[in-house]
Amino acid sequence: MLNWQKSSFSQEASSCVYVASAPDGTLRLRESDEPEAVIRTTPGALRALIRGVKAGQFEAGHPVS
Repeated sequence: MLNWQKSSFSQEASSCVYVASAPDGTLRLRESDEPEAVIRTTPGALRALIRGVKAGQFEAGHPVS
């Protein structure tokens, strides 16, 4: 069983993001609206995604590299 933790950026609203560390070293992500839909990723891939979002790499008009 995974120990799910709510993101500190999630408000008390119904849309919350949860993260859990799996025994194999991967991370699992899910949203409170659809808890059965779980995304599996690595810490490095999640870190790269977060950096890209903060840098605006996924905004419209940003060139794809």
